[in-house]
Amino acid sequence: MLRAVVVALVEQAGCGWAGILFSEDGRLVPGPEAGVPNPERRSRTPVVFEGATVAELVADGCPEPELLDRIAGLIPAYCLVGWDTDGVPWDADLDA
Repeated sequence: MLRAVVVALVEQAGCGWAGILFSEDGRLVPGPEAGVPNPERRSRTPVVFEGATVAELVADGCPEPELLDRIAGLIPAYCLVGWDTDGVPWDADLDA
């Protein structure tokens, strides 16, 4: 799903590059990405799950920066790398 998101941002939304950085142990680590990076035109949008930032959606040169906000609101459940649920399956939390 996340690979499809970054590819769509590049191929359909006109971003030059898009990627997802996962929050692991207080640092951001690279996840899927597509396109050619251009950090001079970078936009960063937090991906939040239950009040915690679990990732960042990052894109370079997007003609519609507000699109990143909308997408970031749709993908948090897919960004739960290493999420500690105290033994409760994370998808059960989504139904609550």
